[in-house]
Amino acid sequence: MAHHTHCRTFGVEEELLLVDPDTGVPQAVSGSVIRYAQRHDELFLTGGRRSRTLETELQREQLETATPVCVSPAELSEHVRSARLAAAQSAAGVGVAVAALATSPVAVRPSLTPSQRYARMADAYGPAMDEKLTCGCHVHVGVESPDEGVAVLDRIRPWLPPLLALSANSPFWQGADTGYDSWRHQVWGRWPSSGPTELFGSARAYRATVESLLATGAILDEGMIYFDARLSRRYPTVEIRVPDVCLEADDAVLMAALVRALVDTAAAAWRDGEPPDPVRADLMRLAMWRAGRSGLRDDLVHPATRRAAPAREVVAALLDHTAPALDRAGDLETVGTLLRNVLDRGNGARIQRAAYAATGDLTAVVATAADHTVAA
Repeated sequence: MAHHTHCRTFGVEEELLLVDPDTGVPQAVSGSVIRYAQRHDELFLTGGRRSRTLETELQREQLETATPVCVSPAELSEHVRSARLAAAQSAAGVGVAVAALATSPVAVRPSLTPSQRYARMADAYGPAMDEKLTCGCHVHVGVESPDEGVAVLDRIRPWLPPLLALSANSPFWQGADTGYDSWRHQVWGRWPSSGPTELFGSARAYRATVESLLATGAILDEGMIYFDARLSRRYPTVEIRVPDVCLEADDAVLMAALVRALVDTAAAAWRDGEPPDPVRADLMRLAMWRAGRSGLRDDLVHPATRRAAPAREVVAALLDHTAPALDRAGDLETVGTLLRNVLDRGNGARIQRAAYAATGDLTAVVATAADHTVAA
C-alpha cells in the first residue's frame, strides 16, 4: 500500500446548525458559543496543540469548524470528529446542540451575524438573505501554482455533481419536505455568482473573469465569488464548495478523499497535455440540479456520456476515474468502503426522511441529526 508522505494536503470546513435540543429550532447564539469556547481552550487542544477553530458564519444560528491541514484520511477523520465534538461541547455550554444539517427541518427566520460586510449584503440582496441559513462542506486541496489550480478547476467540472448526490442532506425546508435531497443547492443557486463555470484555460483568464464579475457591481467583493469550485483567496488550494454538510463524519472524509483524488487526476492530465472536457456550463447546471433533486434515489447525468444513468453507475464511474490517484495515495480501499457504506445506508437526506417516517416529528429529525453529528 502507498504512503501519504508525498500526497497533496487537504482540509475541510464544515458549517453546523445550532439548535434547541428540545424543540429543534435553530438558535441565534453563535457569539455566545464562540465566547464559551474561548474560555475553555482545552476543547481545542489535541496532543498539546491547537488543532481546529470555530468561527461565526453569515447567520447567528450556525457555526463553522475547520480542520488543520491533513495528509491522510485517518488524520482528517480524527480532526473532523474532534472539531464536531468541540463544537458540541461549546454549544452545550450555552444550552444548545449542534446538528450537521444543510438546512433546518423546523421553520425558522434566521438572524444575521453583526458585521459591516453582512449588513451591506443584506442591503444589496434583500429578502434573499433571509433564506441563507444553509450549511455546506468545503474541501481544500493543495496545488503547486495558480496555473495548476485553474487547470484542475477546468478538468474536475463534470465530476462535481456526484459529490452533491452523495452528500445531499437537506430535504426539509420551513417545516416541509421539498422532494429534493439537497434543497440547500437550490437556495445557494440564488447568489448571482454561484454555480458551474465555463473553461478558464489559464490563471490569467481566471483572474480576468473574477475582475469582470467584480466590475459589474452585482457582487460586493471577491469573497462572493461562489463558484462550485474556485481558487482559494487565502491558501494555495483549490476549494470545492459543492457538498452539503454531511450528516456523518465519515461522509465528510469521503468527500475530502474523493476531491483530493479528482484534483490529483486532473493535475496529472494537465501535465500530460490532455485537454479538459469542453462540457458546457448550462449542461453542468442541469447535472447539478439532477443531483440535488434526487440524490442517489434516481438517475444522475453520467459525466462521460452526458446521458441519464443510474446513480450507482455514475458513482462507480467516479470511483473508476479516481482509482489510480486513490491507489497512489493509499486511499483506494478506504474510499471504496466509505462509498459502499453511503450507497447501502443512503445519504443524509435518506436518514432524515427515515427519522421523520418513523416519528412524524421534525423535532425528532433534528435530534437524530444531532446524535449522528457527534457519533463515534
